Amino acid sequence: MSTQTNTALITGSSSGMGLDIARAFLDKGANVVLNGRDAAKLTAAAEKLGHPERIAVVPGSIADRETGEAMVRVALERFGSVDVLVNNAGTFGAKPFVDVTEEDLDGYLNGNLKGTYLTTQAAVRQMQKEGGGAIVNIGTVLIDHAMAGLPASAALVSKGGIHALTISLAAELAADNIRVNAVAPGVIRTPIYGDADVDSFGAVALLKRVGEVNETTDAVMYLATANFTTGHILRVDGGYVTGRS
Repeated sequence: MSTQTNTALITGSSSGMGLDIARAFLDKGANVVLNGRDAAKLTAAAEKLGHPERIAVVPGSIADRETGEAMVRVALERFGSVDVLVNNAGTFGAKPFVDVTEEDLDGYLNGNLKGTYLTTQAAVRQMQKEGGGAIVNIGTVLIDHAMAGLPASAALVSKGGIHALTISLAAELAADNIRVNAVAPGVIRTPIYGDADVDSFGAVALLKRVGEVNETTDAVMYLATANFTTGHILRVDGGYVTGRS
C-alpha cells in the first residue's frame, strides 16, 4: 500500500495519540483528515503539523453521525479517496460500579462505541466503492486484564464493544478487501491523565515504564499497512497483560 496517494481519517487527532498518528501519516506522504470536538484546538494542531496542502480539518463529536459523514465527504473533496480510518477518539475515566449514573454510561457508550461504529460505517461505504481499505481501532488492554484498583466498568464496556466490533468487521468486510484491526494500549503518556503522576503507573508493566505516544503510533502504522493482517488486536502495554499475576 503506497502512502503517497493515501488519505487517512483520524478521529480525536487534536492531541495525544491521535496527533502523533497524524504526524506519522504526514511523514509517510499521506493526506490526513483531522477531527476533534474543539475547533480552535483542532486548527492549532493542524498548524503545528504543517503541510496545509495535505491536511483537512473536520471539527465535531463522533457521537454525531454527521461528523463521520463529513470526514468522508471532506476527504473526497480535498484528496479524492478514503484509504485508512483510525478510530482514536474516545474518553476514559474511573468510578465505582454502583456510583455510575445513567448519564455516565450513555456518555461512554455514545462517545466511544457509538461514535466508532457510526464513523466506521461512513468510511466503509466509501472503501467498498474504492475496492478496499484499512481500519485501525483503539481499544485498551484492560479488556484482557482489569485492575482491582481502577474501577472503570462504564468505560470498559464501551471499549470492549470496540474490540468485538473489530473482530466482527474483520470477518464481514474481508470480502471487500477491507482489513480491520485494533491497537490495545496500556498506560501511555497522554493528556488524558491530566496532572496525575503517570510514571507511577509504570510498575504494572514488565518493562517497568509507561508507554510513549510514538510507540502506539508505530503499532497503528504497522496495522494500517500490514496487508495480510486482519482481525488482530495488538497490545502495546509493556507486557502488562503478560506479566500480571
